[in-house]
Amino acid sequence: MRQHISPDLWTGRTDHTERRSSFRYHQIVELIDLEKLEPSPGKACALIGFQCEEGVRRNQGRLGAAKAPNAIRQALASLPWKLQEGSTLIDTGNIMCQNDELEKAQEELGSAVSSIFSKSVTPIILGGGHETLYGHYLGVRKHIGKEATLGIINIDAHFDLRSYEVQPSSGTMFKQILEQDENSHYFVLGIQRFGNTQELFDTADELGAHYIYEEDMTESSMNEILSELNEFIEKHDHIMLTLCTDVLNAAFAPGVSAPSPFGLTPMTVRTLIRAVASHQKTLSFDICEVNPALDENGRTVKLGAYLTNEAIMAFLGGHQDDANFESS
Repeated sequence: MRQHISPDLWTGRTDHTERRSSFRYHQIVELIDLEKLEPSPGKACALIGFQCEEGVRRNQGRLGAAKAPNAIRQALASLPWKLQEGSTLIDTGNIMCQNDELEKAQEELGSAVSSIFSKSVTPIILGGGHETLYGHYLGVRKHIGKEATLGIINIDAHFDLRSYEVQPSSGTMFKQILEQDENSHYFVLGIQRFGNTQELFDTADELGAHYIYEEDMTESSMNEILSELNEFIEKHDHIMLTLCTDVLNAAFAPGVSAPSPFGLTPMTVRTLIRAVASHQKTLSFDICEVNPALDENGRTVKLGAYLTNEAIMAFLGGHQDDANFESS
């Protein structure tokens, strides 16, 4: 089910009503129904929210992530807009999961993402539980076709490679994709050694997943990690990027379904997002598992908005001088 966005979500401080260099997100964003979205003449990103936590419920996680899309919008609203004329931000509304019909909602999200691509616009998906990723993937695959090779980069503490024999959840998406799509490959950064069972590590190895442990993602190793990322990207026709915010250290992101005491710092995650989203092969981005119901003073929501901003700025060209490896 589609939900239109109220302009009231996009309000904030106004420093100047005409001088673009003083504008913030709420002065830039255009609210456009997906059916009325027109091809973009310049660079553009379109937000699409996925108000769903049915996958988290099925995975026995803590609920509340369905409230994240609108909460992230509100936190984005007052952030300064750093790009000048020629770049556009659009809000196309939300997809809502009704009556526990996760699979139907994922299909609808996939159709929305594909529709955004068809207008030469970059989708930015605001989850929701990490089941958001599967709907995101459906839209990407529809857009690029069955034969193109797709690299899926996941910044996450968990593999999400559980069995889906009984039913899909927020813990099964990558197993679904890798077993059903021989042209998709998986790279996950931030894996918690004691956040995944040995069976999940075995499954990751069997499915050819590439992964880097959280404990190995130090400042001194970042150049090597970025080199590995670039090598993975170069092997594929297209890349999609997903962030599960439970990868972040719980001191910075308490409002997630599964907090990580030994998680990554925001600076590390920011570096990864900037590097991947600035690459010309990267098509889209989603952020998942922000949980406003479990947050402390809006800290995780605000951090989620800042990381989403990093992706948007990278896609639209705001970080070209900061990219950590060259686009080819």
